[in-house]
Amino acid sequence: MASITIHSSSTVIPSHPTPTGAFSVSECDQYRAWTHLPSVYVYKSPAAEVIIVESLKTSLSQILVPFYPLAGRLHWLPGGRLELDCCAAGALFVEASTNAKLEDYGDFAPSDAVRELVPSVDYNSPIEELPLLLFQVTRFSCGGVVIGVANCHTVVDGASAVTFINSWASMARGEKTVETILQPLHDRKFLMPEKPLRPPRFDHVEFTKPPPLILGSSNTEEEAKKETTSALLKLTKEQIEKLKKRANSNLTNQTMDVADEVQPRPYSRFEAITGHMWVCACKARNTGESRQPTVIRIPIDVRRRMKPPIPENFSGNSSFVVSTPECEFGELMSQPLSYAAGKIREGTWKMTGEYAQSAVDYLAGQDDFNRLRTSFHSKVPVQASFWGNPNLSIGSWMSFPFL
Repeated sequence: MASITIHSSSTVIPSHPTPTGAFSVSECDQYRAWTHLPSVYVYKSPAAEVIIVESLKTSLSQILVPFYPLAGRLHWLPGGRLELDCCAAGALFVEASTNAKLEDYGDFAPSDAVRELVPSVDYNSPIEELPLLLFQVTRFSCGGVVIGVANCHTVVDGASAVTFINSWASMARGEKTVETILQPLHDRKFLMPEKPLRPPRFDHVEFTKPPPLILGSSNTEEEAKKETTSALLKLTKEQIEKLKKRANSNLTNQTMDVADEVQPRPYSRFEAITGHMWVCACKARNTGESRQPTVIRIPIDVRRRMKPPIPENFSGNSSFVVSTPECEFGELMSQPLSYAAGKIREGTWKMTGEYAQSAVDYLAGQDDFNRLRTSFHSKVPVQASFWGNPNLSIGSWMSFPFL
């Protein structure tokens, strides 16, 4: 793969004065990875020809006014907690080029080559110096352009990040202005603990119970050291419908929390696909031990589950993790797909607004967040549980409103 040539690196700050000072993030923000989530946006020629770097920088400077927390910096508080300093320090903007063609990158599956299209973050630097947003515009010899984005998970989740990108894109295209975009709502009051602090009303095993180990192992050190690879496995609409049909062919009331006479809701495409992935993972990992326990960890967006619902323009993290009931490899592989889909539903349906508020109360009572906070960056050591083999951690971007 051809090398990337960096031409310039600059800091883009808000175009107008923005609110300053300490900004308290919610408990939902606190336990998210404080590292950066990478993504790439690929533009083929001739559409890429309209991408002008100066207009991107100008519109970025403008969009950082309503999205001013993203131009701030984090700093540590006692107990491994974080606070956001709204200081208008800005976002990093990198201009680059390569003699490669877009087709050289295939389907842009995560790889070392693709990661070079996203600005790298030096996690050895003090956290107060790290931008929360980083961008890299790379021009290809074929005329294509890739915009690589790295955003800090403490301040945005996937839905919030996509809302920001969509708003920036509409302004860069001249379709909207700062005044006409959907204004972000930064107030974290929706996911703050009540005062005085109440004890959690549920047993939050997703935080308190470590996931199952491989039978015969006493820890996860050996599995955590193994090299991982990435792949994009594409499902057609027809294949998804086939999975849903399989999952619903044995649908029963076993996972319903309503009266037996009520017809259960058909399994969704998420439940069917996730259940299928779980079964496939068990088959791929199976070493002949059918009694191997396994669980899935799933983040659930609670925007619509809270009472009252959190507004759609909320700009922070709004997802909590849940764990499925523990199963065995043999059970998942021998039962119809409805069994795995039912276990997915058992885990996700318990995430009601009341359960989410209880999770907030549980997190607010923790003295040390370091043991809860996971990381998506292998070079940043964490104390949180390892969710690899024999378990899974699965998130869905199927409902994100990419424009």
